[in-house]
Amino acid sequence: MIAGIGIDMIDVERIEQKIKKENGFKKLIFSDNEINYCESKANKFEHYAARFAAKEAFFKAAGTGWATGTHFNEIEITHDTEGKPELVFSGETQNTIRSLGIIKISVSLSHLKTIAVAVVIIEKES
Repeated sequence: MIAGIGIDMIDVERIEQKIKKENGFKKLIFSDNEINYCESKANKFEHYAARFAAKEAFFKAAGTGWATGTHFNEIEITHDTEGKPELVFSGETQNTIRSLGIIKISVSLSHLKTIAVAVVIIEKES
């Protein structure tokens, strides 16, 4: 049963400016794996922005907002063997998310030169 849907759209330039100007922003928001992935891309700020949007969309779908016991850099966007994006949780965030009873999370990312968007669908047992 679908328990929540979240969408977030962000200006790529906003994320680029935050990363360039705010010392520590990148480490606060993104996992080491995400940083390595984005830094390997020609248009790295589009990839950072899409991941930021996915994390925001997740919190909207969960209905919790940025909940106590969660950290942005413990929510990681990875890809399966086919290239499909997935959300993976670690640390304290993993325990918090586990307590919500979520059985499946679907995520879709898209980005252009100036804008990134993500949609997250959360399913729980009925």
